[in-house]
Amino acid sequence: MRPFEDMRAALLAAATPLSTVEQVPTAEALGRVLAVDQISSLDVPPLDNSSMDGYALRCADLPAAGARLVVAQRIPAGSVGHSLAPGTAARIFTGAPIPHGADAVVMQELCSLDGDGVLIDHLPRPGEWIRRAGEDIARGAVVLTAGQRLGPQMLGLAASVGCATLPVFRRLRVALFSTGDELVMPGEPLPPGAIYNSNRYVLRGLLEALGCQVCDLGIVPDSLEATRAALRAAAGSNDLIITSGGVSVGEEDHVKPAVQAEGQLDLWLVAMKPGKPVAFGRVNDPAGGNGADFIGLPGNPVSSFVTFLMLVRPFILRRMGVEDCLPHSIRLPAGFDWPRPDRRREFLRARVGEAGQVELFPNQGPGVLSSTVWAAGLVDNPAGHAIAQGEPVSFIPYSELLS
Repeated sequence: MRPFEDMRAALLAAATPLSTVEQVPTAEALGRVLAVDQISSLDVPPLDNSSMDGYALRCADLPAAGARLVVAQRIPAGSVGHSLAPGTAARIFTGAPIPHGADAVVMQELCSLDGDGVLIDHLPRPGEWIRRAGEDIARGAVVLTAGQRLGPQMLGLAASVGCATLPVFRRLRVALFSTGDELVMPGEPLPPGAIYNSNRYVLRGLLEALGCQVCDLGIVPDSLEATRAALRAAAGSNDLIITSGGVSVGEEDHVKPAVQAEGQLDLWLVAMKPGKPVAFGRVNDPAGGNGADFIGLPGNPVSSFVTFLMLVRPFILRRMGVEDCLPHSIRLPAGFDWPRPDRRREFLRARVGEAGQVELFPNQGPGVLSSTVWAAGLVDNPAGHAIAQGEPVSFIPYSELLS
């Protein structure tokens, strides 16, 4: 078996980033991967402006608190005032440009109206409550870097510097199918010995959450020829083929020999728990095209889920052009004992309790899909490492894995 770290490194080394770039409206770029650095053509904010509703004035015109200034102009947001004459103030609103000559803003709560003037009950410092031009973004600054997966806040930042469209890599095309004569779809009768196909829903959901274009080929019968036919059908129009089930060495496990017949198998078996049987290779395009990468996942629901999160997700993100593609963990105290660790690297379904300690789901079996719903993340435990209650463990929250 290949160590987990080696398997992941090998997958990332084989993950060739997409090269096709599309220009899409900024409002439609959520979840896409930026292909080119975005540079601001303007300062943000473009002018010095007020960060409070109040009065813009000259500090030199206030000998003491309680001084009176004539209100000579009113400047709402979206308009520009005129130069501030000595001894006067400008009624100003949040976001409005500071008039020439003013060097501070006093918030309205510290002022009181007096006829056509205002009494200033506070001695401001120069620059008080003024947001300077370029304070957020300077003209010529890189606001977004290539290789970032665009979140809502990034779209807002792009819009703030006037980007109506963004250059992004095209979506990764992924074909998905399950193998197993025991599988039936929800809504169909459940014969003796059959199970409903949950992996199809989990894996499709994970792929779509990553922004992939999914070709769902459903369930493929347990035969070598049917599996080879499915691989051939998928290889011509997809970048990646993902399967669940059939990658072990049983008489009804046909995925491994099918991939070897239709392409090549480069990696197989990883020292992680759950999820030992994971296969990686290439499937040739029968029409002579580039073909598709192949990843075969275990059939057990939790094994399929965990191996996708820890191995397939980084591979897909790297292929999409994402630079920072590995999940980040946090160190938290264990609220449990784990005295009998496995010789493989373990990923334990867990969540953080009210006391701030990590709690484990009682049944860590590879078929207990309910544990993935109860949990809020995974404990990443090194191979052969026993855990004592109170010891710090590496916890990877779902927020790092499910989007």
